[in-house]
Amino acid sequence: MAGHSKFKNIMHRKGAQDKKRSGLFSKLSKEITVAAKMGGPDPDSNSRLRLAMQNARSLSMPKDNITRAVKKSEAGDGENYDEIRYEGFGPGGTAIIVESLTDNRNRAVTDIRTAFAKNGGNLGESGSVSYQFDHVGEIIFEESSISADDMFEQALEAGADNVETDDNIHEITCAMEDLNTVSTALTESAGEEPKSAKLIWKAPNSIELDLDAATKLMKMIDALEDLDDVQNVYGNYEIPDAVMEKLGA
Repeated sequence: MAGHSKFKNIMHRKGAQDKKRSGLFSKLSKEITVAAKMGGPDPDSNSRLRLAMQNARSLSMPKDNITRAVKKSEAGDGENYDEIRYEGFGPGGTAIIVESLTDNRNRAVTDIRTAFAKNGGNLGESGSVSYQFDHVGEIIFEESSISADDMFEQALEAGADNVETDDNIHEITCAMEDLNTVSTALTESAGEEPKSAKLIWKAPNSIELDLDAATKLMKMIDALEDLDDVQNVYGNYEIPDAVMEKLGA
């Protein structure tokens, strides 16, 4: 039950993000620009940029958009973005981590605090919830033709720590410093491009939510993800299948 619900949670969030494709492209462009500015415009020598471009392609971001985002990093008068992590509490006692890339810290914290407060949560201090999470690499293959056993073997050989599979979705986790190595090895051995490969905040223990708490939490996450300054939102929640169905997932 737990694993199945977790994968439904993943697909629910992905579906919601896909509906906001124009906003999603803006966030992907920002990550590409920051990655290129920090490590250089060559993806062969810049693993963060390589992963950012791979994620953009997997979400059907046009090649011209990717190229423009890289070139923007080379502009002397381009925006400078600060990477900031916010932590807080959501409905049902959930712990929430928000990753932000912003050119205006005051705007970002005000908007994020408002999204928490208006939806039954509250923004906390730095470190208030991150201790409940592990910072790891995550690689996801969707609609994969690779069997669960084969993916498990290939992932462990590539250096991954864990593999979970359900409904032709493989979720592979690894140490954060091994993400690029494991992702590259799996892409070659599986003969498939992963749907995503990125660093995430993963909670070893989750809180199961009822319909009321889940409804409020999804509304809060939607409000956060709608903010231009917000790149990613993570939580330690799990929503049972019956509740997901009532949410219309």
